[in-house]
Amino acid sequence: MTLSAKAFQRWLQSIAPDASTADVCRVSGIKRTTLAQQLVRGKVSVSTVVSVSRAYNINPVAGLAGFDAYSVLSGPQRPPTRSELVSQISTADLMRALLARPAMEPARGASTPALGPTPHATSVKNWVDAIDDGEVRHRVSAATGVAPQNYSAQLTANRLSPELAVATALAAGVGPAGGLVATGIITEEEAGWPPGARQAALESLSDGELTALAGERLQALGKVLRRQEQDQAQTEKIWENLG
Repeated sequence: MTLSAKAFQRWLQSIAPDASTADVCRVSGIKRTTLAQQLVRGKVSVSTVVSVSRAYNINPVAGLAGFDAYSVLSGPQRPPTRSELVSQISTADLMRALLARPAMEPARGASTPALGPTPHATSVKNWVDAIDDGEVRHRVSAATGVAPQNYSAQLTANRLSPELAVATALAAGVGPAGGLVATGIITEEEAGWPPGARQAALESLSDGELTALAGERLQALGKVLRRQEQDQAQTEKIWENLG
């Protein structure tokens, strides 16, 4: 969802009343042509608001909350569930943590490796799977008017628009900023996630839980890779026939 240019200009006036468009672009790193085009079209992107917020030392969550479409982000942020935290740990990090467990190599000391940053290659789909009770997709579709197949297509591509990310969180009853973390719009810190929360969630998993989760991730990855290989083989066959 884009935001009204008029609403953006009112918001900008409230946080930087003396700043010119050139000033805003310089401090935020946004190209002047990009912002100018958005203002002319009357639609400003969420990423623009996030960039400007950071430039003026405003938490992007609070910045977005100043717009009606994202007013649900206002106020104290609900902490993420353990499932959400774990969903934001990459498959590679899960495998490294599993191999570091004493159950895998008893003679080795238990030391969980440091985690990579968010988001990761399947962070969006993993996040939705972690909070889905089986009906979330249908509730999001009913609330937003987005067809289920279009929603699923975004998940397959590991992406969600900001408005769908927030709508999904609301439909699942979790903190509305969680989806913005999974999509990479904002950081864990900006969403109010406690420092080290993902690491603590990982370490709280039993050996059995971690092994099962890593297995599920690898199975899902295998399906994706097989599909890519089949598509590649089909493409090569088409080119051979054409040649």
